[in-house]
Amino acid sequence: MTKVRNRWLRPRDGDGPAGPADGGGQVPGRGDRIAPTELDVCLRACAVHSGKMVGSLDRRRAELAEKLRLVLAVHATGAGDGAPAGPAAAPLIRRAAKKVVAGAAATGSLSGELLDALLAVGNKALECGYADELQLSLLISDAVLTQRKNSRAGWRLRARTLEAMGDEPATVAAYERYLALTEEDGFGVAPRIAGLRTGGAKQDEILRLLERGCPQASVYADGPATDIWADGVALHEAGDRAGAEARLIGALLAMRGDGSPVTDLQVSIGQYLDLRLSHGGPVEETRQLAVLYGEMRRNRQRGPVPDPTFGDVQWLTLGEFRNQIAGRSICLIANSQSVGRGSLGPEIDAYDLVVRFNSYKIDAAATGRRTDIHTSIHKHGFNWDQKVTTRLIFGGLGNDWKNSLRNRLVPGAQTYVNDESLRWPLRNIGRVGNDAWPAIPTSGFNMLWLLDFLDVSPKLDLIGFDFYESGAYRLKEAMRMPITSVHEYTSEKAWVMERAQSVTDTRISLR
Repeated sequence: MTKVRNRWLRPRDGDGPAGPADGGGQVPGRGDRIAPTELDVCLRACAVHSGKMVGSLDRRRAELAEKLRLVLAVHATGAGDGAPAGPAAAPLIRRAAKKVVAGAAATGSLSGELLDALLAVGNKALECGYADELQLSLLISDAVLTQRKNSRAGWRLRARTLEAMGDEPATVAAYERYLALTEEDGFGVAPRIAGLRTGGAKQDEILRLLERGCPQASVYADGPATDIWADGVALHEAGDRAGAEARLIGALLAMRGDGSPVTDLQVSIGQYLDLRLSHGGPVEETRQLAVLYGEMRRNRQRGPVPDPTFGDVQWLTLGEFRNQIAGRSICLIANSQSVGRGSLGPEIDAYDLVVRFNSYKIDAAATGRRTDIHTSIHKHGFNWDQKVTTRLIFGGLGNDWKNSLRNRLVPGAQTYVNDESLRWPLRNIGRVGNDAWPAIPTSGFNMLWLLDFLDVSPKLDLIGFDFYESGAYRLKEAMRMPITSVHEYTSEKAWVMERAQSVTDTRISLR
């Protein structure tokens, strides 16, 4: 007999990643209507939560504790209320001045550095996945949006948090607010919205099909879902298939009626299908349910994919990439102001292969026109729609990398895409571990290391690689993202200079 854990007998907070019913349930109202939250309320919550993290053995919570300490340190310097705090308190990137939201300045304004620090806490709390952390992430998004009602990062954090909590209508509303404020959908929010809506429609089809197939389930649709489900499981184990069926489906209908988080309802539908498959049932109806369930899960996870083959893309192995670049001159173009202010466009286009990174920006006179190889971290979707011969997507975690490829690849925008042999060159090919290189390697460094390792190009030049000393030169939307601190640009620069054959103000030649 198949044993199915009762979804409503949930772990206590801290026992494991918690769904919304562990204290992070659906949030009343729409996702684009925030709960006004003063900055000092948010900071007090961060301080209290920091105390809870002491001695935690959970790696994610330990990382969250570090982010919380940074927020409190930034606030202690006075950066949170706009007071000067020396060079260390300067924002990570320049931000255009914004109007102060009416009523938001009563407890101090939100500086660029404190904004970055709070968003980092919110994102790390969301990654933890526990109920307390989800509530903290939501509180941070409320505080940020109270101070800066048009913060793109704030709306995106809010949407992702609501999605983790299982409040799908509010999630879509928050994502739509984000889209209304942005020009380039580098995070793939539009297909995310489409996927959530399609997944919700498939869920409704499943419940309607179950309701039609078992009319007696309506008797239980108004009762407490937890108790009804438990009764259904008990009857199933006792061999009463008909009684179990009515109660299990009734519990699912009750969940729909009381607005249970879609994450809970989706899991419960999966558990019902497991039970149904264990004892059989009408074959055609079961097949329809299985198909709808798969479509529901797939769309919520990755959004609709109009062309599963992505335009007959060819998957590129390490050896095939070596053959593709062998004997050809290559230039790598940095996303730096020194490139954007220059006039090397014609020289750049004269190389056999032009490599650009992540959110590169094209200005023909300064940057050149061609892009043969686009290299990007999997987390961002900037320029994935730009037509190139080869797209190399890097990522440290295999499952996340695969999910990004499924979500972000644009059919027909590339001929070749790297397979997993080229997913994370420094770590996976070079076997360079965290002990030898503690920082996360940038996309540029991964690509540069790979080309140096293969050593088949007679000319290998880096143009504009000043490691952001001149500032960033990227697509408009990407310019609002901070230059992340998880990379170690000093070490990457030292590695490059050790191998440089010649160095000018604009060009570093490794071959």
